[in-house]
Amino acid sequence: MAATTQSSAPAAEPQPGLRERKKMKTRVAIREATYRLIEEQGYDATTVEQIAEAAEVSPSTVFRYFPTKEDIVLTDEYDPLLEQELRERPADEPWFDSLRHVIRKTIGASSSEAPEISRLRTRLMVEVPAVRSRMMESMSVTGRLLSRAIGERSGRDPDSLEVRVFAMSLIGGLMETSMYWAETGQGDDLADLVERTVNVLEHGLPPRNPGDRGASRMTS
Repeated sequence: MAATTQSSAPAAEPQPGLRERKKMKTRVAIREATYRLIEEQGYDATTVEQIAEAAEVSPSTVFRYFPTKEDIVLTDEYDPLLEQELRERPADEPWFDSLRHVIRKTIGASSSEAPEISRLRTRLMVEVPAVRSRMMESMSVTGRLLSRAIGERSGRDPDSLEVRVFAMSLIGGLMETSMYWAETGQGDDLADLVERTVNVLEHGLPPRNPGDRGASRMTS
């Protein structure tokens, strides 16, 4: 048989069709209108009707894309990216190395979002009970996605207790990282905080620094 010549150039990724582009444009318009109104008048004063008017869509369209007002703030496009990237990592790569790579890539993708929007989102997670509550609910969805990827990668049942505990430990750790970042004024580099989070999950608590808050109480 004659040898087949293969091009080394990567295949171009398929571009979204017109219908999908329209949906993405509508989602963006709803989000931008929401952020603008919240900045101007606060979260509680902002209604779905006002968001719909500012985005030039109907209230039913808003609800079709986002079931609740809280979802407009919290929903992003990165959960599917996290799952896909985990599946594509080499099978023999140490698990936590895969996690670090995928999370860094996800953070890099999310960095295209305007910094003021990231600050607003995380501030609302801390300050608005309804947003924080909805975030906790959405964690279970992300946890199922991650459990599925972990199951495929490890050959385990994604519904097993061990896989579910591991997945939700990671999700909970990342949620607390976001909350810590918001509560401390978002001055730290988020990627560095996430690296610290993964280190704790992999190795456990690091040795206590005597200068840490609460150290004197622990030793007294």
